[in-house]
Amino acid sequence: MINIPGTIYRAPLLIMKHNTQLTHADHRPSGIKFPLCILANDLNSPANVGSLFRICDALGIEKLYLCGSTIIPPNKKINKTSRSTEKVVDFEYSTDAEALVSKLKISDYFIITLEITSSSVAINSDEYDDAIANKKPVCLILGSESSGVDEKLLSLSDIVIHIPMHGKNSSMNVISATSIACFEIIKNLY
Repeated sequence: MINIPGTIYRAPLLIMKHNTQLTHADHRPSGIKFPLCILANDLNSPANVGSLFRICDALGIEKLYLCGSTIIPPNKKINKTSRSTEKVVDFEYSTDAEALVSKLKISDYFIITLEITSSSVAINSDEYDDAIANKKPVCLILGSESSGVDEKLLSLSDIVIHIPMHGKNSSMNVISATSIACFEIIKNLY
């Protein structure tokens, strides 16, 4: 019971019947592909690259671009973390991330970089909402876990976003941040 001055409110009693955990065999993929691609430049951890494949598969991301020194399949550690999604996710390797971003811009992609900078905007801000409202396909750029996104890629971006951090640490793992950013981008695209 919740006490609100002058009233008595009784929350409805919800009884969950037959609530059982589903198995992998119960999953039915939607087949939806969203107009979002990820460009990962200089990611050196095979576990992080494998996790990117899983994110792309799980969220219906149209393509994964692996650039620069990013580790590429086949790689046993990527395979282990990706749970074989590297076999079903459309991906491409490019040595030159800048040239790839320039091509995507010509194809009318809106370029978002996920990085904390002096001019980045929070992913939950009105400025971000206004920028993404254009409904263009999106390319999300990620950088190295240690040195971040290259300055040249930052300069090619239409917007640089960050996830507000409320704890003592100033950043989070690239995969955790990517999951949040992709979910928010997809939510705003549709």
